Amino acid sequence: MRSAVSVPCFGNGIDAALVADWAVAAEAAGWEAFFLWDHLFAFAPGPVEVVDPWIALTAAAVATSRIRLGTMVTPLPRRRPLVVARQSVTLDRLSQGRLVLGVGIGAGPFEWDYCGEEPDPTVRGDMLDEHLELLARLWTGQPVRHDGRHYRIGGPDWSAVCFPPPVQQPRIPVWVGGTWPGGRPLRRAARWDGMAPMRLDGRWEVADTAAVASRIAGLRGPDAAPFDLAVPGETDGGDPTRLQRYAAHRDAGATWWVEAVHPWRYGWVEGGRWPLAAMRERIEAGP
Repeated sequence: MRSAVSVPCFGNGIDAALVADWAVAAEAAGWEAFFLWDHLFAFAPGPVEVVDPWIALTAAAVATSRIRLGTMVTPLPRRRPLVVARQSVTLDRLSQGRLVLGVGIGAGPFEWDYCGEEPDPTVRGDMLDEHLELLARLWTGQPVRHDGRHYRIGGPDWSAVCFPPPVQQPRIPVWVGGTWPGGRPLRRAARWDGMAPMRLDGRWEVADTAAVASRIAGLRGPDAAPFDLAVPGETDGGDPTRLQRYAAHRDAGATWWVEAVHPWRYGWVEGGRWPLAAMRERIEAGP
């Protein structure tokens, strides 16, 4: 099982330079991937600094050489397919094939209803599915015409050609985020390259990993290509029992452990100082 670290794209003192510095620290500490959340606003009353994940990950790509990079996760229904195609390919080529695209439908009213975006989660799920299929076609570098329910590309005697294609072939890996238990995110993930599940009602347990792994295996069938199951968790860098936790999830079917390094695990409360030192210390402690 491989290991990754996941950090918010917001917080007092967070900017693109700090994100790049954290990615360098993660690479040096032995983490194999560095993931950044994708939100427009902080989970706290402002003003709180928020960094654009694509620009911050570009800074991280320039500053590192081995660690995989990605969003965890990008809500594709509020992004345009052609823009995502350009951004993702540019970042994949800049990083020499180290990008993982984590995707989801997003949640809460703040980045949807209140910003004039699609408020219905079911419709956003339809948008996500159409967006992903279109994105995979755009990544080929071949002419694309599309006239769908939510997106349209093409005109009289004209097709879109997003060239060059990404370094990674046949495509940039797509990991689908979603809550467990739940049906549609799993069915969606099974069509792509990986899943990053989560629970909203408590800690992620080994039984959850086993259940998701079994469900995905049933959906994909015995002859399917390799699939990544990236499970979330929080461990103390100085706790030797964390290795047993990793092993238990690995044996249950996980291929990645994603360490969630966020302020709330350190007791942060509204109005307090962001625990940047503690977050960096956990990153530097390694997997």
